[in-house]
Amino acid sequence: MIKIRLKRRGRKGQPCYRIVAMESHTKRDGASIEELGFYNPITDETQLRFQNIKTRLDQGAKPTKTVYNILVRAHIFQ
Repeated sequence: MIKIRLKRRGRKGQPCYRIVAMESHTKRDGASIEELGFYNPITDETQLRFQNIKTRLDQGAKPTKTVYNILVRAHIFQ
């Protein structure tokens, strides 16, 4: 099953995340299928590739709870 989830980047104490599509059994920082965006929780900055995210969701990918909340704030979900 493909999930849309966060992949941690950044150094200790200063996290930033990439929003990626990957297999559900893959490690958090393992190989991803596709990069779909960026999220920085410190500055609350997000950059999303809307077309790619919608395509993955139409193909049956499931977002995690955190990614779902990010997508709701970006008005992808109503």
